[in-house]
Amino acid sequence: MGELTTGQVGAQDMLARITTLRDEVERSRPALDLPSTRAASDGRQALLNQLDDYVIPRLAAIDAPLLAVVGGSTGSGKSTLVNSVLRREVSRSGVLRPTTTSPVLIHHPEDESWFRDARVLPSLPRVTGAPGEPQPGTVRLVPSRELPSGMAVLDAPDIDSVVSANRELAAQLLSAADLWLFVTTAARYADAIPWQLLRQASERGTAVAIVLDRVDRPAMPEVRSHLIEMLRDQGMETSPVFTIPETELDAHGLVPEADIERLHNWLTALAGDQLARGTIVRQTLDGALRSLDGRAESLVRATRAQRDEVGSLTQFAYDAYDAAEEGVTAGMKDGQLLRGEVLARWQEFVGTGEFFRKVEKGVARVRDRVTSAIGGRPETAELDEALHTGVSAMLIAEADTAAETIARAWRGTEAGPLVLEDHPELARSSHGFEQDVERLVRDWQSDVLDIVRAEGGNRRTNARVAAYGINGIGLFLMLVSFAHTGGALVAPEVAIAGGTTALAQKVLEAIFGDQAVREMARKARELLLERVAGLYAAERERYTAVTGDLTVSEAQIRRLQQAATAVGEGMR
Repeated sequence: MGELTTGQVGAQDMLARITTLRDEVERSRPALDLPSTRAASDGRQALLNQLDDYVIPRLAAIDAPLLAVVGGSTGSGKSTLVNSVLRREVSRSGVLRPTTTSPVLIHHPEDESWFRDARVLPSLPRVTGAPGEPQPGTVRLVPSRELPSGMAVLDAPDIDSVVSANRELAAQLLSAADLWLFVTTAARYADAIPWQLLRQASERGTAVAIVLDRVDRPAMPEVRSHLIEMLRDQGMETSPVFTIPETELDAHGLVPEADIERLHNWLTALAGDQLARGTIVRQTLDGALRSLDGRAESLVRATRAQRDEVGSLTQFAYDAYDAAEEGVTAGMKDGQLLRGEVLARWQEFVGTGEFFRKVEKGVARVRDRVTSAIGGRPETAELDEALHTGVSAMLIAEADTAAETIARAWRGTEAGPLVLEDHPELARSSHGFEQDVERLVRDWQSDVLDIVRAEGGNRRTNARVAAYGINGIGLFLMLVSFAHTGGALVAPEVAIAGGTTALAQKVLEAIFGDQAVREMARKARELLLERVAGLYAAERERYTAVTGDLTVSEAQIRRLQQAATAVGEGMR
């Protein structure tokens, strides 16, 4: 057939560009089956099939025999037609549907080497021998000297088969054809499904010949004229049309030779005319190549749309846990942790009423009163535990709210319900999260004690700290850190029950001084928020790890675009 002209580059250079494009299409596999991108996902698979089954093998072997794929609707008589052209049964035919469940490829014995290996249709294993029970997922090779060397004929399953696997295989085989021999009947030539595929073939430049089968002899001119008019409307006026009348089959189940002579002669002449075969191959291959840019761009748009959809899921996760961190920050400032159980334990710890009134008379008396209170009462365990419980409850509540918010937001998207169906654990905080919070709060309480130890390093301060005890001073610092900002209590109502944090603050200022207390409270808050940020980041990672596995990277999309552009430039 000679060398294919593909613009400014040769066949081998184009083959390299096409192979690169094929690899990028393979890598651009969408992870989610979304209704909005399903058509593009199907188109991606069809593109891969055509690249693997036709474009790459044809570019690699431009002189290989022409492959004519016989396709058509259920009951159109494809197998009978193939058998009749070859004058012997090579493909099963009958009244049961579907009859062709695995494709049959008929070739001249001299051309066997072109089809025995995986050069074309690499995903379909080859079988040989006489017709027997169909072996779905295979292609049966049948040598026949009735078919001239230089052309092979493949009998495909029905394009509208009731078996979805057969429909998909038929579409795949048609994409692998140099020539599509479309078989229809007088009763079905206007059906929607065949015309959908015919329009697709026209858009991709595939060479098509039409066989109008089982036509009443008196109606043949009228039906043929109508079909040609429909072809003209679709830009396919150059496609040859062959009409075969409704007739009795002979004893071997074949159409009489006289009724099929014109089609037989055309196929024989085409097989024997190297120039004509080359023209058809070039037409179909060039059409396939020119369709790649638009098909790749459709995949890019769908991939980017799915990337955006998955990206919105990721953003929901970030927003929810950002809000959780902000909730913790607000909870450290508004005094909410200093109510309820913490307040009750604090009052038990230092006393109430007359004690507070006396504290107000002078900071100098605070140490003595608190020391006396501590000395006459149990250890600080109950207050410590109440504070621990309050902080833990706040962190758990904010995280649970974040998880619920994410699940609710995801359910309102296209992709979210699919992800939650596969990962139902994402609708709630992680297993063991409460234990992680308990550990975090204990670690933070240790941080606070370290702050006290570091600040009480000199001899004078150390003596004052010793008077109250490290744990007692640590508790005061924790209390102050939840309501102390910028050197003053954030609001009058924060000083609950006559001065919970006010008293704690006065004690600390008496020991360390005002500036030091502000700095210590700031450090305590920052250390807690740092630990909370790490904890919530780990929770968020559960979501981002899942969404990260569901998206095609922007770099991959860019490589796909670049590969398609390179093919387009090679065609110019």
